[in-house]
Amino acid sequence: MSTVKFIFIGILFTLISCKVEPQKINYGQDHCAFCEMTVVDKTHASEYVTKKGKSYIFDSIECMVQKINEENNEGELAYILVANYQKPGELINAQNSTYLITKKIKSPMGAYLSAFSSFENAEKVKNELDGKIYNWQQLKEKFKD
Repeated sequence: MSTVKFIFIGILFTLISCKVEPQKINYGQDHCAFCEMTVVDKTHASEYVTKKGKSYIFDSIECMVQKINEENNEGELAYILVANYQKPGELINAQNSTYLITKKIKSPMGAYLSAFSSFENAEKVKNELDGKIYNWQQLKEKFKD
């Protein structure tokens, strides 16, 4: 092969391998980037992707929030996603989500934390099960230290 073909293939490989997008979570196989537990719960998993394209998978929202707080890296992230409790397996934007902590819904690490796509959805569940509602900023504050 000519040098031009090698360069073209190298550039193509670089562009393909550096896509900045969320990765599919392989439930039952992937491990949490914070606590190393196997990710199995489609209603509480989460993921963030750096602006450089590196994806980190978490078994729970609380693990991801603690990692973001610990690393203080939110500004370096292209995607911050949480499982939509009402649609297992669907990941939604964490910064626009509403969170409910209620002892009636267990989460993998015991924080009883779930994410909802809207305040209205979270409030409806809260009215049925009790608990407390948080937005993204309030949630990060709750899990500091």
